[in-house]
Amino acid sequence: MKKIIITIGREFGSGGREFGQRLAEAMQIAYYDREIITEIAKRTSMAERYIRQIVERRPIHPFPLTIGQTFCLSAHPVQEQALSIYRAQSRILEEMARKSDCVIVGRCADYILQDRNPFRIFIYADMKSKLERCRNRANPKEKQLSDKDLTRQIQSVDRHRADYYEFYTGQSWGNRLNYDLCLNTSRIPMDEIVLAVAGLFP
Repeated sequence: MKKIIITIGREFGSGGREFGQRLAEAMQIAYYDREIITEIAKRTSMAERYIRQIVERRPIHPFPLTIGQTFCLSAHPVQEQALSIYRAQSRILEEMARKSDCVIVGRCADYILQDRNPFRIFIYADMKSKLERCRNRANPKEKQLSDKDLTRQIQSVDRHRADYYEFYTGQSWGNRLNYDLCLNTSRIPMDEIVLAVAGLFP
């Protein structure tokens, strides 16, 4: 029987992580997100904090990886570590997908697991909703940020995610043609969205 593999790309502050967790709970299947970072750390002997700084940031190189694979990349220590982390991440995602039905958030999972035909979801929201979500979950220091500064922070995170995704996949992050379902979480309650999507997998 074919396994259910659901991958989730998401804008920062759109509720993508919450959606993934609740969807996995509703469907009673495995959920993977930060666990991937922990596993990479175990296999590479790198600190989780360092790995978090590397992932979702485009490596320093003038060509995307999909092009760069055709020639020898120059040996730059930081770049090589970034590529090493991506390779470890790819192996871990393949193992997780083989093991059981699952929901995977981020990590270029939709591209890495494309041969397994995952159901690819992209979560987005308007800036007002993202600001509200970020403030609700922020620590006291972050709550002191002005809307303008917080907006810049959100845009910066999304820019890094887009650069990272496009570097490794050669595809446009957030482009509706790369996903099976795009969901706007700005106005519809999260529980309703989760129930509707879970219903697609009887």
